[in-house]
Amino acid sequence: MLKGWHGWLGTFTGVALLTVAVLPLAALAVWVLARRHRVTGITPARRTALAEVAIVYGTVPWVWMILLPGPGAGSVPGRVSLVPVHDLLTIIAAGPLRATVQIVGNLLVFATLGFFAPIRFAPLASVPRILALAAGCSILVEVAQYVLRLDWVSSVDDVLLNAAGAGLAALASRRWWRATATAPSRRPRAAVPRG
Repeated sequence: MLKGWHGWLGTFTGVALLTVAVLPLAALAVWVLARRHRVTGITPARRTALAEVAIVYGTVPWVWMILLPGPGAGSVPGRVSLVPVHDLLTIIAAGPLRATVQIVGNLLVFATLGFFAPIRFAPLASVPRILALAAGCSILVEVAQYVLRLDWVSSVDDVLLNAAGAGLAALASRRWWRATATAPSRRPRAAVPRG
């Protein structure tokens, strides 16, 4: 049983359970935002609201879990691995279960961002832009792990897997990109004087 704030906010299990618990609030936020978008003329209102809420709901818990301190946090110096694929091979050698959990977890960190950002923001509707966005976000997280001395290895392989997951998710949502790009302008148009 989870006890106290640390149990809910400071453990992987707690963050996962809290994420499930706030799902109804996320659904309510989509409904409220969709109504607001309809009033302000943003179209498609429901898809835009869903994308906005999903980007936050599907990304924040993963980043939170990545930034949870490890057992030696604060007492061990930050560690960096800049050799591509080195850590990946080490994880694979540790066993198939650990490798699967670690690789799939890293692919999912920014997958929601990769899926919904091109739907919500037309300028991001390209795989290279999503890869760059996810890599940039991942680099920020890895730097935070190092600077905060959280007892995790800041690895280039994590950046590569996080970006790859976002890129694959972006490809999965590609059919909805055109709807965003061809939707009417999100800003009210100024009246054009006649004559």
